[in-house]
Amino acid sequence: MAEDKEAAPRTEKVLRIQRVFINLLDTYSSGNIGKFLASSVVGASLEEVAEEEEDEDENKPPAPEATLARQKEGTFQIVGTLSKPENIQLDFATETYKNISRGDLLMRLLECDTIIYNITESPQQVEEAIWAVTALNEEISRFGKRKVFILLSTVMTWARSKPLDPEDSEIPFTEEDYRRRKNHPNFLDHINAEKTVLKFGKNTKMFATYVVAAGLQYGMEGGILHTFFKLAWLGEVPALPVFGDGTNVIPTIHVLDLAGVMQNIIDHVPKHHYLVAVDESAHTLEDLVKQDSIDHLLVNLRMEALFVKENFNIRWVAQTGFVENINNILKEYKQSRGLLPIKICILGPPAVGKSSIAEELSKHYRLHHIKMKDMIAEAITKLEAIVALKERSEEEEDEEEEEEENVEDAQELLDAIKDSMEQNAGKLEDQYVIRFVKEKLKSMPCRNQGYILDGFPKTYDQAKDLFNQEDEEEEDEIRGKTFPVDKLILPEFVCGLDASDEFLKDRVINLPESIVAGTHYTQDRFLRALSNYRGINTEDETVYNYFDEIEIHPIYIDVGKFEDAQNRLAIKQLIREIGEPRNYGLTDEEKAELQQKAAEVRLAKEAAEEAEREQKEAAETAERMACWEEWNKQLEEVKREERELLEARSTPLRNYLITHVMPTLVQGLNECCKVRPDDPVDFLAEYLFKNNPETQ
Repeated sequence: MAEDKEAAPRTEKVLRIQRVFINLLDTYSSGNIGKFLASSVVGASLEEVAEEEEDEDENKPPAPEATLARQKEGTFQIVGTLSKPENIQLDFATETYKNISRGDLLMRLLECDTIIYNITESPQQVEEAIWAVTALNEEISRFGKRKVFILLSTVMTWARSKPLDPEDSEIPFTEEDYRRRKNHPNFLDHINAEKTVLKFGKNTKMFATYVVAAGLQYGMEGGILHTFFKLAWLGEVPALPVFGDGTNVIPTIHVLDLAGVMQNIIDHVPKHHYLVAVDESAHTLEDLVKQDSIDHLLVNLRMEALFVKENFNIRWVAQTGFVENINNILKEYKQSRGLLPIKICILGPPAVGKSSIAEELSKHYRLHHIKMKDMIAEAITKLEAIVALKERSEEEEDEEEEEEENVEDAQELLDAIKDSMEQNAGKLEDQYVIRFVKEKLKSMPCRNQGYILDGFPKTYDQAKDLFNQEDEEEEDEIRGKTFPVDKLILPEFVCGLDASDEFLKDRVINLPESIVAGTHYTQDRFLRALSNYRGINTEDETVYNYFDEIEIHPIYIDVGKFEDAQNRLAIKQLIREIGEPRNYGLTDEEKAELQQKAAEVRLAKEAAEEAEREQKEAAETAERMACWEEWNKQLEEVKREERELLEARSTPLRNYLITHVMPTLVQGLNECCKVRPDDPVDFLAEYLFKNNPETQ
């Protein structure tokens, strides 16, 4: 009867939409859990999982339109915070909160039925999780219905736990042993948060709290193993690094399986409040790295999610672990990251710019630029190295038969290549060139990132021999098709560059002598190569016809029309045709480094411009001051000359006035003072007229 009473509220819970809060929705773990729950129906895990329903499509996040449609049918409504305020609205989330205060955040938490705090990715969230569970516990009286609080923690809180049996270290820990757990020193805050959450979960009727100790998360876009995936995908190191001896057992779980555990906790509201979320594997670090925060990789724990396996209905994505499901994990990793190879073949006459364009495209798309000369030299060097290694190890007794066969094959091939080059004036026969090109295109770097094949194949037959399917069984299956092509190495884009003979000749003539020396761009060799190319491409079966027949239509570009020596316009057109890069973008460190370099260049340019401006202003000021001083000197000289001239011209007049005018004028003034006339001026004038010495 008690079980029947408990079943009733669960049924009601299934019929309504549940609002779930998850912190940091834009991070790896929280984001994938949010996507999973947004596409899951409330209460679905209460039903038994049928075997025929357990396919991989069940766990893939739906499109945004499907998510919104399913929310009306009873799926979880996802809300949460973002780690970066600049991040855009997430398709699977109903609401996201940026730069929200604690008071407003508490109001949002009170609106939710379930609160999930993930502290596995950001240690800074530990303090906020403790605050959230404490604040919610204080508001229990305001709860209209029961709320569930789930703390997503890490098995690192078990990292220093002593074995259950000192004589048998392979006995796994289970949920029942959580009181014996000992944390890693760097995860003291995490275990304190776990204890706080468990402490507040006693009033299960209104506030049920849970702690989930999750194993190392993998799947989708990578998680903590992303670094290893990236190293393996890029192929820049001969072997992936293994920390320590690699024998430590690391508890793991696929991130979507972890999301399934969250769904089951919400639906079942179990009596156990501490759960372990790990898969069934017991892989060592070396196992993980061979397939593909240092503290997580050094943990050594054997754990078993006993309660989860016995009581929860989970559509497992990787129940048996990482290694057994590596192919599916790699597939979803590439899809999540958009890591698809771009394969390009660039063809055209000599001097049309194939290599320069290929070089720029390889930088833009981060692809492998396959130059025929370098590729052949590299292949021959490898063969010589294999043969030389055999000669050095002849004295060793225990050499494996397989290695001996490889060395013999290498020696035989190397001898055949040397004979071929001697008979063909240093040129290598097509069969060997095609063999080397195939090996290069099938190498993991080219299969992962893609390639740019520069100037090969040149003929219809070469293309057919290079890209045909070697597998006889597969050839029989598709015998009805035109060509049994090898899709693994087949290019996705074929670019046909061309230009008039006059344009190409002018380009070669104008090349610097330093570039022409030692190449086929000398006059005789270039004209011969151009004539051969035109001769090959006048027949019906050209290399372009081969690609047209297998539905890879070339992109034709007339380089001569652009009149651009650097081929920048042709490169831009090709980038538009090919599309966005599908490789890893720049890392945060590389972006920061580029931004720093750009800032340094900008500051240096601004400083140089400022120095030049100041220097120019100083020169102008000095020139202006010099001109001012010169002008003042000239002005003083003019004034001096004017004074001298004025004095020279005024001497006779002054002498005349002193001799003839001044005596009479003085007398007239004296007389005026004596008489005091009413009009002194008129009196003085009359006096001077009457007493003029000349009239007398």
